[in-house]
Amino acid sequence: MSSYFSAFSSVGLTKPDAPFVDAIYDPSHGPSLGIGGGDLTVNAEADLDILEKCHTDPYYVSFTDHPALRTMVRALTDWKEELLLRRTMLRHHVPNAPATGVHYDKLFLRGGDAFFLTAWVPIGDIAVNGGGLIYLEDSIELGKAIEDDFSHRNANLEDRISAFNANMTKFGVLCDSPKQFEGDHNPDRQTLNSSSALKAAEKKSYKWLVANYEAGDVVFHHPNAIHASGRNADKDGKIRLSTDLRFYDREELDRGGVDKRWLKFWTLGDNL
Repeated sequence: MSSYFSAFSSVGLTKPDAPFVDAIYDPSHGPSLGIGGGDLTVNAEADLDILEKCHTDPYYVSFTDHPALRTMVRALTDWKEELLLRRTMLRHHVPNAPATGVHYDKLFLRGGDAFFLTAWVPIGDIAVNGGGLIYLEDSIELGKAIEDDFSHRNANLEDRISAFNANMTKFGVLCDSPKQFEGDHNPDRQTLNSSSALKAAEKKSYKWLVANYEAGDVVFHHPNAIHASGRNADKDGKIRLSTDLRFYDREELDRGGVDKRWLKFWTLGDNL
């Protein structure tokens, strides 16, 4: 926490009288958007330039390589060796900023056919109203059905491997509002051109799950698990900090099952 927010000291992202580790947002800084937070705003270009550098900071890279995390990944998957994609998503979410919309991670990693595992890592405590991840309960089959439906409708290869196409919103997500998404996929919805699998998945009722997160927590989820971030309404003005890590079975690299676009560190404008 302290290392990350001290990197933003030159742009005044946090209050000057608060320790960096407390991550208390300074509203005078103006809007600040992390990856996936929407359009660039008044201070976003400076913020995102710092954020790009943070992705390659040796301290952060060693954090993502923590042996306890790697051991857990192997325990969950039975892989002999895991491959961490270097395009991670380290990001902050300031109070009252736009939240990350509804999505499943396969939307963004369509360049490989192998299974991958996401580890969402909150860095520091995140209160239930602090903008942590929210999950649509038991939604993997719905996510698979939506993806299969998109695959049939996407006419060319470029659309099939990209989240940014006619079937998604401007920022490559399914829907900006979790409540709207819940309403769009329910037993009363009148499906017209959807596939039979999607129609079947929508016969269930879904609800969103929320939680408090503590420093040291890690949440692992399936590529088709539907989720979003909650809105950060932390009463103390704390900025949410987290990272998204994606793991493949290393053996899939030689087979060609890995989305190789994600083997490079995140950079501004990589459009993935």
